[in-house]
Amino acid sequence: MKSITDKHIENFKSYLQNEERAAATVEKYIRDVSAFGAWLSGKEINKNAVLAYKEYLIETYAPASVNSVLSSLNSFFRFTGWHDCHVKTLKIQRQIFAKSEKELTKAEYERLLSAAQKKGNRRLYYLMQTICNTGIRISELRFIDANAVKTGKATIRCKGKMRVVILTAPLCKMLKGYMKEQGITSGSVFQTKTGKPMNPATYGEC
Repeated sequence: MKSITDKHIENFKSYLQNEERAAATVEKYIRDVSAFGAWLSGKEINKNAVLAYKEYLIETYAPASVNSVLSSLNSFFRFTGWHDCHVKTLKIQRQIFAKSEKELTKAEYERLLSAAQKKGNRRLYYLMQTICNTGIRISELRFIDANAVKTGKATIRCKGKMRVVILTAPLCKMLKGYMKEQGITSGSVFQTKTGKPMNPATYGEC
């Protein structure tokens, strides 16, 4: 049965120091491994346990932080010879603004907004503002949540890949106003009438 013991951590620390790793790096690696050990609560270490911890990290931390922790654990697994516990880091695609080929012309953009205003539907209007400003797909609207508006960036997770989309200050200001009007304090900004995040299947509910 594989388990992280004090002896494992002590030997791993000595190994890192002998490799002349920076003191801060050694401290971080040991902290990450110790945190994983504490999370396990005495359970056996195997690939499934590591994958479960990976999912926990994804739900708790930013992608870059997740990869940083996984790198620490993979280094520990290599040292101990537990190669079957090695897991892949996240694929992160950083996209600051929409690519030019995805951008709408100014005329198309204004027509879409005008149509939304004529329908008298503020949710549709702000939804179109968000899509046009960020270049995201309708299926990705669920990632535009209260935290994204607060921080000015949204982490889009799709098909095993991640990318960061920046929300401009004017867009965040508009969305904060919309959220205040709708009484939205957490979760997805764009919700259906039943409170579920918007997606292609529920787009017609606008």
